[in-house]
Amino acid sequence: MGLWQLRLSILGTLAIIIGLSTLFFSVLLWWLGVDLMVLPFLVIVFNVVQWLIAPYIIDAMYRVREVSKSEQPRLHEVVEKLSEKSSLTKPRVMIANIPIPNAFAYGSPIAGSRVAVTSELLKTLDEEEVEAVIGHELGHLKHLDVQVMMFVSILPAIFYYIYLSIFYSSMFRRRDERASGGTVAIGMASLIMYLILTLFTLYLSRLREYFADRHSASIVEDGPRKLSEGLAKIVNSTRRMRHARRDVGTFSSFKALFISDPDRAEADSAAISHTVGYRTDQRLVEEMLRREVTSFDRLAELFSTHPNIVKRLRTLRNLA
Repeated sequence: MGLWQLRLSILGTLAIIIGLSTLFFSVLLWWLGVDLMVLPFLVIVFNVVQWLIAPYIIDAMYRVREVSKSEQPRLHEVVEKLSEKSSLTKPRVMIANIPIPNAFAYGSPIAGSRVAVTSELLKTLDEEEVEAVIGHELGHLKHLDVQVMMFVSILPAIFYYIYLSIFYSSMFRRRDERASGGTVAIGMASLIMYLILTLFTLYLSRLREYFADRHSASIVEDGPRKLSEGLAKIVNSTRRMRHARRDVGTFSSFKALFISDPDRAEADSAAISHTVGYRTDQRLVEEMLRREVTSFDRLAELFSTHPNIVKRLRTLRNLA
């Protein structure tokens, strides 16, 4: 997918999400009256507050701490250099003490922008691969992905809360006060709308991962190769950390932040021999690229926040 195709796909997906939401919500208001405005307002307020304080929640859950330049001079140097290339103010540099190799960018107006790498990532990847991963995360900050994904996530949440409110109000009413057929239909339509918008939101999330990959490739020398090797090693290492994945899985609500989905590591690395080690990082990438993308893989990808790893590596190879 070319750069302009990717941009048009992102804009088109955003337009569909906003257009469908606006159309359905307008019909809903026409049917039920303006009193329904209270519920979306509460949902929006809840999500905005959650966005503002989310960095502090993430810091607590993933045991994240800010590291000084004296502790991690090379990491600070890389973030500073790539931030300048990205025309960004240098974000705060964080280390997450979780036992899988990964990285993520996050922030809010009150917490500021942050880039975090896990302690395990620094042990697993070479310095050049860490640089490419940082380039990817700065791409998310450059493209305002945290804000965009927060905005589009509010829309399906509104319809889900409408469905829940109708469902529970119907449950707790007396038999002779049960919701009318029209209200039940609105509840079911809201649930269907939630599912449709969720699929579009997941698709948008995958597109933005490709976009962040492109950013890394554009600001890091030999970026496609470095990022390919980094991603392959992250997936392969995470696959072998079954117990650690279960621990991190407890916080799966934030996995969309990660550069690679830890829940997909087993399936993504299925092409790699479990008994024979790989001699070079590039050999590991080649093993993954040899895997065929099946119909099941494509179906599973529809419900994932991240692209299929084979498709992602092929896109990076085309960029190279």
